[in-house]
Amino acid sequence: MRLIFVRHGEPDYVNDRLTENGVLQAKSTAVRLKDEDIREIYSSPMGRARETASFTAESHSLEIKVLDFMHEIDWGAKEDSGSGDFLYDGHPWTLGYRLLVEDPECMQGDAWEKHPYFRDNRCMEYYRHISEKLDGFLSGFGLIRKGMQYLVAEKRDDTIAMFAHGGSGAVLFSHILNLPFPYVLSAMPYGVCSVSIISFSDEMDGKVIPRLELFNDMGHLSSFRQEKLHFEK
Repeated sequence: MRLIFVRHGEPDYVNDRLTENGVLQAKSTAVRLKDEDIREIYSSPMGRARETASFTAESHSLEIKVLDFMHEIDWGAKEDSGSGDFLYDGHPWTLGYRLLVEDPECMQGDAWEKHPYFRDNRCMEYYRHISEKLDGFLSGFGLIRKGMQYLVAEKRDDTIAMFAHGGSGAVLFSHILNLPFPYVLSAMPYGVCSVSIISFSDEMDGKVIPRLELFNDMGHLSSFRQEKLHFEK
């Protein structure tokens, strides 16, 4: 099995849709994926992700299946009950970088989850929820999570595509690849309409360790840039 993950195109956050540039990016992504044997297409319920997915869905004559749990994550700072001041801004990307610089030992095991930057941050509710739902989702393809591995309950050769967000996607990479969430946020940035692929095909003794086959591929957006120049003339 292969999971193709695509981050949505350039967003109009206010209206939760794509900008004109984002539409061109999404169309270029559909061209990039046209030769992939995609059997199912999934999307976050948010407009910008569904709109990005729509062009690939159309080119493959597939319906978009919505995964509510891949909604973009939210975050929030811990408030000091004594002073009423915020102890930090709550932004997980900023905090992830700070944590790696200030206390890199927290990248050992799950120690990062116990650090105040993340322990009391609302983003952790999303992290745990998405991780749990991802395991349930993958079990539908015969992959049963056990520790840091996946047991193969049923052999499948599906290629599926998932369209979502920077935050919920970072949770996906962190959980499936067993990487600390702050590390993924800091060391593995990926751009709009980037294509990444996780492979579950290398089986041994009924077990699979997921492999990152491709990450942050944005080469197809060169055609978007050419179309954009034409569009602006």
